[in-house]
Amino acid sequence: MTTKAAIRAEAERLFAAFQAAGAVPVDADILLPAETLLDLYGEDIRARAYTTTDPLRGEMMLRPDFTVPVVQAHMAHGADPARYCYLGEVFRAQQHLGNKASEYLQVGFEIFDRTAPEQADAEVFALFANLLAPLNLKPVTGDIGILMAAVNGVETTDRRKAALLRHIWRPTRFRALLDRFSGRAPMPAARIALLDKLASGAPETLMQAAGPLIGLRAAADIAERAAALIDDAKAKPIAAPEAALLYDLLTLQAPADAALAHLKGITFLLPAIAPAVDRFAARLAALQSRGIDTATLPFEASLGRTSMEYYDGFTFSFLAGDLPAIGTGGRYDALTAVLGQGRSIPAVGGVIRPALVAQLKGRP
Repeated sequence: MTTKAAIRAEAERLFAAFQAAGAVPVDADILLPAETLLDLYGEDIRARAYTTTDPLRGEMMLRPDFTVPVVQAHMAHGADPARYCYLGEVFRAQQHLGNKASEYLQVGFEIFDRTAPEQADAEVFALFANLLAPLNLKPVTGDIGILMAAVNGVETTDRRKAALLRHIWRPTRFRALLDRFSGRAPMPAARIALLDKLASGAPETLMQAAGPLIGLRAAADIAERAAALIDDAKAKPIAAPEAALLYDLLTLQAPADAALAHLKGITFLLPAIAPAVDRFAARLAALQSRGIDTATLPFEASLGRTSMEYYDGFTFSFLAGDLPAIGTGGRYDALTAVLGQGRSIPAVGGVIRPALVAQLKGRP
């Protein structure tokens, strides 16, 4: 059994390595305002976090990870560029009894730099690869930005694009929406019945017949939603070739160089992905300059879609059999804009779980 002392020693070793790479140590509050996290991730975050109520500060959450508080601190008074590192506990509520920890140490490294984002991606990945090299882990990379660019480029309504983008981090829901929007799946019977009901009269008349309003939505909000549902039902399906490209991206898995060649080959069919593919190519060149063999480096276009909803570009994981990911990370440029009160900066980072590193080192 791995002892707490061994885990702490491994955490301190990684923390020192991040400082040696130029990162400034930062502390982050353990209790965070729930409102900020709920605004970012919606109510889904409640299933993964521990919440409590403070008599003065309102609803609070035990820190589910470090990225949000580090971004907030940097956007408030950080210099540009900047490198940060941190060490501390995070708390994740588990849905089932088992060997998944509800509280564990994380050690992380973050770069805020607007001059050369792809070089920063490569720096973080190469640093993690070198630190974890003795463990013979499987590295996997991805790029959610390519899928997001593809969604933005398809010919459909803005409302449908927004729905797909909102559910990129929920693969099952995303696939169901894509199936419906492309005509591959029939409209659910309950939705057909609802649309028939909405078409039977004016929203005001239907609301009066339904009884008194209950809840927080005003009559105008309900009428607007009804109109949106009717408009959506009239939208034409996403064209089969464009839908096929989205399905292709969802399942794309190949060595990174081969994945780049494939993406370049389909760019003329969906020109909107061209800038994201160019960034992918620049990142591979930066990785090669740091000694990473991109001809064998695994790439999965959907990697990171089940993680917290702030990755919007490069993603990576280091895996070992049936264990949770030993190290994970990625790019989260949009998050800095959300938390930056009008300011933004490209940012990338990652975390390592020292308990898993110590566990692997303790195996015969």
